Amino acid sequence: MLTRAMTSPTPPPASRTYDAVVVGGGHNGLVAAAYLARAGRSVLVLERLDHTGGAAVSTRPFAGVDARLSRYSYLVSLLPEKIVRDLDLDFRVRGRTVSSYTPVERNGRPTGLLVGGGERRTRESFARLTGSDREYAAWQRFYDMTGRVARRVFPTLTEPLPTREELRRTVDDEAAWRALFEEPIGVAIEERFADDLVRGVVLTDALIGTFADAHDPSLSQNRCFLYHVIGGGTGAWDVPVGGMGALTDALAGAARSAGAVLATGHEAVRIDTDGRAAEVTYRSADGEGVAAARHVLVNASPRELAALTGQAPPPPAEGAQLKVNMLLTRLPALRDPAADPREAFAGTFHIAEGYAQLAAAHASAAAGELPAAPPSEIYCHSLTDPTVLGPDLAARGMHTLTLFGLHTPARLFAGDNDAVRDELLKSTLAQLDAHLAEPLADCLATDADGRPCVEARSPLDLERDLRLPGGNIFHRELSWPHAQDGTGRWGVETGQANVLLCGAGAVRGGGVSGVPGHNAAMAVLERTRS
Repeated sequence: MLTRAMTSPTPPPASRTYDAVVVGGGHNGLVAAAYLARAGRSVLVLERLDHTGGAAVSTRPFAGVDARLSRYSYLVSLLPEKIVRDLDLDFRVRGRTVSSYTPVERNGRPTGLLVGGGERRTRESFARLTGSDREYAAWQRFYDMTGRVARRVFPTLTEPLPTREELRRTVDDEAAWRALFEEPIGVAIEERFADDLVRGVVLTDALIGTFADAHDPSLSQNRCFLYHVIGGGTGAWDVPVGGMGALTDALAGAARSAGAVLATGHEAVRIDTDGRAAEVTYRSADGEGVAAARHVLVNASPRELAALTGQAPPPPAEGAQLKVNMLLTRLPALRDPAADPREAFAGTFHIAEGYAQLAAAHASAAAGELPAAPPSEIYCHSLTDPTVLGPDLAARGMHTLTLFGLHTPARLFAGDNDAVRDELLKSTLAQLDAHLAEPLADCLATDADGRPCVEARSPLDLERDLRLPGGNIFHRELSWPHAQDGTGRWGVETGQANVLLCGAGAVRGGGVSGVPGHNAAMAVLERTRS
């Protein structure tokens, strides 16, 4: 007997019992569907929206403007090349020639730190900022260490979960293990670096979508940092050619060509299971229906999984970021005379992200106030990949800008989301303007209705648009990439034997990786082969 009350079934799309029903057509769900369909399994994907892709989509957000932006997620690091190969995806990324540029005023003059453009230029930039070679040498030693960890840990993401001790032996570096897995990342940063700006640049990777202090005893910042430095075994963050939607379009094509049925406009509302067979109730414009399945893979948050299965919900999640998309008529000039905008904006452009500034911003937000100097980072997709712009826009020298703000938890927006978002956007762009030789507003393009091409999204907007719990881009706090009590063999298992979690909230989830989708598919295939 199924564990929840049943309604009279109506035919699902292509009515039959499926080997697997995937709830949610985001990139992880599409990865799972493609793997299972290519292995000869019958697969149905139920997607609530009228399109697949979830947060990994490209859209034209500005009326009458031919610019296809990565609206939510925007860079690729954690997607294993194995998945691209296995699924024969027509998808490419391009490396960025510059890793980052961080403007700052020192001794009354504008300057900055350039990381990239070759070893010599990076070393000279460190020396010009700090007055010696010490910080650059420390930088090299630190990222040599994270590089070794990346090469050893990243391949394990698509394997059965190692135990903590097995992963520790794989890392085989006690100093690195202590710095990344045992002590707050702030300890390692403060031991190794002296310059406040350099410390801040290192810390930012621990705070993307994660509201934490450098010394948070929970080590949530360490887990975030780890996932940001192990991608691809190098830690490089690359630009998806054609925008992020190019990946999910390729995944949808791979799933369809292998025989999977992708049903958009079909919202799953309940999962009933006895551990061996399951039924997924869904709603569409044609009414309610039921799809039967041997396995159900849920590409949604743990909170949504609990709601679908009638289980107690997990602790609430909270996002902590501001996402802004912009289109410019030209890149703005910088106050730093040594900085070329085409280099500075090609990598990650850090704003108000000194170590002390990040600590002050976190303290303000923790006290319920917007940071006086909101930290954020920007990059320009079109400098690396101009294909996201229509030919006319590209010929006119126009460019996209993507901004990701830190330390703005969802709780700050609860009173009046629109007003707080607008206030935060204004103060965030003011921090950028402080380093520009001309106001950003003078460089903004306008849409067909004469409005500036700026689109901002708070955590509450992401919760509304994408059902991200609390606007959390990882669905919940990131996990360590090793087994813990109850995590199961692949990190996708749930309390129901034939219901798996294949979204970002799975162990080793978060970011555009496809790893949870791959691992859920492997779990199904292991069970059905035995």
